[in-house]
Amino acid sequence: MNLSHAYGVPPSPEVGAKVLRRALELGVTHIDTAALYGFGANEELVGDTLAAFRGQFTLASKCGIQGVKTDSGLRRIIDGRPQTLRQTCEDSLHRLRTEAIDLYYLHRWDKAVPIEDSVGALADLERQGKIRAIGLSEVSAATLKRAHAVHPIAAVQSEYSLCTRNPEIGVLDMCREIGATFVAFSPLARGFLTGALPDVETLEARDIRRTMPRFSPANNAANLALLPDYVALAREAGCSMAQLALAWLLARGTHVVVIPGTTRIAHLEENVKAGDLRLSADMVGRLDSLINRQSILGDRYNAATQAEIDTEEFT
Repeated sequence: MNLSHAYGVPPSPEVGAKVLRRALELGVTHIDTAALYGFGANEELVGDTLAAFRGQFTLASKCGIQGVKTDSGLRRIIDGRPQTLRQTCEDSLHRLRTEAIDLYYLHRWDKAVPIEDSVGALADLERQGKIRAIGLSEVSAATLKRAHAVHPIAAVQSEYSLCTRNPEIGVLDMCREIGATFVAFSPLARGFLTGALPDVETLEARDIRRTMPRFSPANNAANLALLPDYVALAREAGCSMAQLALAWLLARGTHVVVIPGTTRIAHLEENVKAGDLRLSADMVGRLDSLINRQSILGDRYNAATQAEIDTEEFT
């Protein structure tokens, strides 16, 4: 997503292509995109850059959110109707320059459409050989269970980090129960856990974090007070702040994987090395005690965006 969408002005396609090629060189085998990212531009970038290496990685993309042209420009809408999902898949296959998408997520559950109907459409695409596995994004354990009754769900993708613990309410356990992989997006808390966001006022005007209560000036300032102790733990573990955050997630269970996004090769190389870290139980416990849902201030989404997702919320 970072290469085309949401975090201010994206890098050029040439820079994005270099990051993607370097990821393959480093042994990355899971590339995640979506029809929404850049309103198709990111799928085109992935297809143009990696089509020649298609057998070297698992390709994941998403349907269910798309851009619609209006008088004021493109507007994102959630649409989980079967006919829409079928057309989105055809468009994505063309942009990605592939005959099949390995893992195809319903990006958001369209609450106007029964989850059974949307998953049924994806099951048809799998039977046709256009996708190879079905995933869901930002759903509750109850919705996951309903979907899995229609067709096996291979993966659930939701935001998860030291700062965002919602998957611990139920989805992590449900994934384990049904044999699904949990894919953690924004594992670095949208950059917060790298220490690179001291002043949110410096963010680009179109940066998605400007709409998030957690990154309001007051909440961000309060949350930054946690970082000196976090830096000390990273130093003790002999790793960077980003690597510590990723290693903590990988310690949550063997069914948990992470998809850190970046626009810079140096950060990509740093992130990949986190896979070699093994944290002690004591270190995991100290991290849990330091940064958690009680110590982090601010909701992750504003009210309008929160209404679009299905994940459980802490009471």
